[in-house]
Amino acid sequence: MDLVNPSARKPPAKVRLAPEEKLLVGREEAAGMLSISCRALDYLVANKELAARRIGTRVLIAVSDLRRFARADHPERLAG
Repeated sequence: MDLVNPSARKPPAKVRLAPEEKLLVGREEAAGMLSISCRALDYLVANKELAARRIGTRVLIAVSDLRRFARADHPERLAG
């Protein structure tokens, strides 16, 4: 008979939200939302075209800033 240790609990499940419900997203997800590479996103952050927030070691970008950026035209090259 298997005994279950009551003090051994499962870790809490991760909350999954749709991108439109999130306030901040990580670099990879932000780049995917704009259909650009992570490196191109890094150039946008470095040139202050997108605001980034740091929480610990994570770099997060506001979804509202991504929407604002996506609504505008950007004829110039990202790098070079």
